[in-house]
Parts: sequence; structure tokens; C-alpha cells
Amino acid sequence: MTKVTVAALQLAFSDDIDENIAAATALVRQAAARGAKIILPPELFEGPYFCKVEEESLFSQARPLSEHPAVLAMQKLAAELQVYIPTSFFERDGQHHYNSLAMIGDAGEIMGVYRKSHIPDGPGYEEKYYFRPGNTGFKVWETRYGAIGVGICWDQWYPETARIMALMGAEMLFFPTAIGSEPYDAELDTSRMWRRAMVGHAVSNVMPVIAANRIGDEDGQSFYGNSFITDEWGDLMAEAGKDETGALVVTLDLDQARRHRAGMGFFRDRRPDLYGRLIEDI
Repeated sequence: MTKVTVAALQLAFSDDIDENIAAATALVRQAAARGAKIILPPELFEGPYFCKVEEESLFSQARPLSEHPAVLAMQKLAAELQVYIPTSFFERDGQHHYNSLAMIGDAGEIMGVYRKSHIPDGPGYEEKYYFRPGNTGFKVWETRYGAIGVGICWDQWYPETARIMALMGAEMLFFPTAIGSEPYDAELDTSRMWRRAMVGHAVSNVMPVIAANRIGDEDGQSFYGNSFITDEWGDLMAEAGKDETGALVVTLDLDQARRHRAGMGFFRDRRPDLYGRLIEDI
């Protein structure tokens, strides 16, 4: 398949999970109506970003894959619209909890699950209290429209995440996100760094990047949106502002990206024999 139309969704979320699923559903429908075949909602779109505090009662929000309402709703929607929806959710697996993503195929099937590998721990983003580090390894899924790799939020800051997925055969990189203000420093705006880090993944791997973030104020924590889609050169093809609700929809030329990727020689000229330090403890 030479070309594929993809979408990144940006919106705010409330305490009402049904309301949030309905809002995400409406944007998925909009994106599908505009031709999108792979549609990315933000991270943990089932509700507010709860990880800003450590509160044991919040573990009750986690559900097994087969029972999670956001996953079930997106499965039904994907089958109806014949689209792929990488779906972020708070997963309970026995006594363990994960920040996970269900890759939902265009027939509504679960193609697999990825569990977030890099877990942050800091003011406003205290995820280590809630989530075990993922045990799935990185994942790449073959779709009708090309192979996609998906990292979750904090994963996006690590060049290793993008490079490993590229080496696994990914042709597009998707990053659902929940990021905004930093409680310890009101003057720090990470939105520019956030975007630059992922644009760098596009450039160094010569493949498109699709990033979906949330917006809105949640008990004083403000999420800055700025969702975007780049081509294989890292050039912005679509972007949202810090307060915009909507779906970014872009058609990507994967054959062109493949030619450029081969021509740049980044994968030809790799020197794995020199990279041993990368897998040593500091």
C-alpha cells in the first residue's frame, strides 16, 4: 500500500468515563469520515490523568483487557468503521497494574497488547506508584496499510524506543500522550522539547510520527495539546494548538518514505559493534 490516511485526536476529559468514551468516539467518527484508517486517541483517555497524586483508591479504575469499557467501545467502533484504533487503557492483570495499549484491528479484534516500558516518577507524573514497567517488550503490528510501532508517552523521550521499533519493521511511529504543566516549576513549558524529541525520531528513522495529547485543566494541572503529525523528514503536516479539540488527519506516502529511508543510509551505516555501552547499567 503506497498511501495511508492517519489521524491523531486531541480533546479534554472529565470524571465521567462514558462521557469521555463518547467524546473520543465522536472524533474517531469524524476522522474516519475524512478517510482515516489508523486513528490514535490520547493516553488514558478513559478519564482525568490520575497519576498526579498517590491515592490507593484509584487502583479500582483499572480493568482487565477483556472487561475495560474503553477497549470494548473502541473494538465495536473499529469493526463498524473498519479502522485501526491503538487504544490506551489502565490495565489490571491479576495483582499487577500496567499503563497499556490494546492494538485494535479493523475487524474489532485485539491484535496484541503493549505495556508501557518507561515509567516516569516526578511531581505531577507519579506513575511508578500505579504501574509496573511493561513486560511485553516493544511491539510492531502489521496493518493493511503498513507496519506501525506504538510507544506510550514517556517512551517517546527515548531514542531507543523509536529505533528499536524501526528495526522491528515499523513504517510509522504512534505516541499517545498525557503531558502538560510541571507542578514544581510553573515557568517550565516542555511542549517545545516534547515535540522536538519526536520530530528527531522522525528524522533519524526517516519515518512519519503521529502524536496525540490531551488538553484542558485538571485540578490545576494543565495539559498543553500541541498534537501533531510529521512526514518522514520531520516536517509538520498537521498540528493542533494548546486548546483545540479535534482530529488531525493526514495522508502519508509510505513508498516515498521507504525510498528516502533507504537513500539516507542510516540503517546501512549503523555500527552495533560500537553500541554495547547502551545496554550497560550506568
